[in-house]
Amino acid sequence: MKKLKVAILSVLGLLAVMFLIAVSTPYWFATKQEAKVDVRDPQLIRKGDYLARVGNCGDCHTAPGGRPFAGGLAMQTPMGTIYSTNITPDKITGIGNYSYGDFERAVRRGVRPDGAPLYPAMPYVSYVVASDSDIQALYAYFMSSVETVEQNNQPTTIPWPLNMRWPLAWWQLLFAQPRQFVTDTALSADQQRGAYLVEGLAHCGACHTPRGIALQEEVLRDADGGTYLSGSVLEGWYAKNLRNENTGLASWTEDQVVDFLRTGRTERTAAFGNMAAVVAHSTQYLSAGDLRSMARYLKQLPARKDRLGAWSPKEDTTTARLRAGDYSEPGATRYVEHCAICHRLDGRGAPRVSPALAGNSTVFDDDASSLIQVTLAGGAMAKTAHDRMAFVMPGFDHLHNREIAEILNFIRNGWGNHGAEVRDSDVARMRRLVDHKPTAYYDAPLAPALNVKDRAGNVVGSYRIPSDSDIAGLPNAADILYGKRLLNETARLLPEHVLNGLNCNSCHLSQGKLEHGAPYVNTFNSFPQFIARAGKEVSLKQRINGCFLRSMNGKPLDPDSREMSAMIAYMKWLAQKVPAGQRVDMVNVGKIDTSLVPDPVRGKQIYADQCAACHGTSGEGMQDQFGEFIFPPLWGDRSFNLGAGMARTYKAASFVKYNMPFAVNLNKPTGQGGMLSDQDAVDVSEFFTHQPRPDFPGRANDWPNDPKPKDAR
Repeated sequence: MKKLKVAILSVLGLLAVMFLIAVSTPYWFATKQEAKVDVRDPQLIRKGDYLARVGNCGDCHTAPGGRPFAGGLAMQTPMGTIYSTNITPDKITGIGNYSYGDFERAVRRGVRPDGAPLYPAMPYVSYVVASDSDIQALYAYFMSSVETVEQNNQPTTIPWPLNMRWPLAWWQLLFAQPRQFVTDTALSADQQRGAYLVEGLAHCGACHTPRGIALQEEVLRDADGGTYLSGSVLEGWYAKNLRNENTGLASWTEDQVVDFLRTGRTERTAAFGNMAAVVAHSTQYLSAGDLRSMARYLKQLPARKDRLGAWSPKEDTTTARLRAGDYSEPGATRYVEHCAICHRLDGRGAPRVSPALAGNSTVFDDDASSLIQVTLAGGAMAKTAHDRMAFVMPGFDHLHNREIAEILNFIRNGWGNHGAEVRDSDVARMRRLVDHKPTAYYDAPLAPALNVKDRAGNVVGSYRIPSDSDIAGLPNAADILYGKRLLNETARLLPEHVLNGLNCNSCHLSQGKLEHGAPYVNTFNSFPQFIARAGKEVSLKQRINGCFLRSMNGKPLDPDSREMSAMIAYMKWLAQKVPAGQRVDMVNVGKIDTSLVPDPVRGKQIYADQCAACHGTSGEGMQDQFGEFIFPPLWGDRSFNLGAGMARTYKAASFVKYNMPFAVNLNKPTGQGGMLSDQDAVDVSEFFTHQPRPDFPGRANDWPNDPKPKDAR
């Protein structure tokens, strides 16, 4: 018993000693380094402003919608949530009472003025290599130019005893020892400057370097072994490998790295997640020289020995198969249904709008975390001054885990890509992370049911938009799938009948499944129908041919042709088992205020701001490698003619308001609409509809019995 007491007392004594040493640790390796700093020196303040952007201080210390540098941003850790602190010069809740020594020790050593260690969410392990002159410039900026905000700091949600700070002193002793930037004489002056920025204030390693069991960065600078900047998972995002490897930057040119850091995108890829925030708040503001230096440093980082020649693209057979209508590969049908509208059949996307999937290292990387997360939750590009618009990918969390895994495996192994399998359980794990939902698998329908109503407006049933994957088992599957292809790829498959650059689904968005986007859901059951413009009842075949004559500026199909039958077969399938005389409660075209007076001068500016990024500065559209239109021309010889409904101001405005711009928010399924008011839509529509376009002589016979609408051409 006596021995047990002695042992207990010994352990308690040892813990007490460890506690005392830990409490004193910051003082014996992080003493204050006072200096006289002229916080009113304009040149020093400007330098500090710039360096604060290099260090991305505003991103971490500003909550969404909050005041700059006032803190409150939630940062998730395995132990709980940490909130960034107020670093404005407020003397009560901020850093207004910090001497330069206090500031320097907090930034470079991770120690508060009271001696308590800071959580390593503050990247002081990187900032420690910043020069004295840079830290002094930062101090001058924060003390003189940052707006003072009185805002209390939020406590962490880390539970006791994990929230005790004194053990962090031991963490700092092990992993945050004082060090200085080491100049590598093998590097050029530019590369050395890049290394200084990357290792220091830009703290790239905080996200892009693997972490150990204590959540420490495995290495803090490039050294033998090559794990520095070789990629790491943070908050569910995979921070890209930045080494000169095939899954890293081997396929990137130096100019592309500069472009990416400056704008958040290149012709082939874009930043999402945490990196988009870094670009938006930090790297877009860096000088051309510093961006070039960082790119040159990153591009010289050698590949790890075990990664030499580890990945090379295979032959692209995917593009030819999809263009031939071969969707037999698992995931192909769902890819065409949900993804091809942006990322295209050739997987090349749209330059600076929709990232390419073919040859994109984020797609086939060893770690698919970012790919899974952006597919589930969506993501927004960085907003910068260098591109007209920032685009958004909406999330697809309404799909089952197995469906998402199937699509991602198709993408990871299409167009010459080859990547490891994504499993249902991988998607389930990410879903729990981003949605905080315990359900691992989603087997019940996630899309909401729509009401089916009779002519009197009574609800008589329900309807769910069907998945294209359901077509395969039907007796007439070949006709339905051919009809789907004709509607998606009309100009390519029917070149004798389409004399401009449009497809049917240029207007009937998302394969005719999108509310407000001229859906086909009720089309089959709506004809024959009286059309006031024709002054008579027309059949569905006549209505389709009207589109060929007007919207396609082309020639009608033979009413008895296979092509006509196939398109109608797709529309009939989309109607499912809704009988004639009933309608799915789905709005075809949204309402617009037709009393508004159009202002085409204002519309021209709206077009430049909201439309030109996709449709071209002169309305010429955007074409792919085959000369086919990714985004259709809005005027000129290859656009719709004067007889098309889209040539009418208010008709076009109703479409534009609810569906355009494209991919600018998280609205499902295409991130469409929600940006323009009725007046905006009317003004921009008046502008582009009245630009030069082909005539349609047959419009002289329109509206034989009714007065022409005021916007009829």
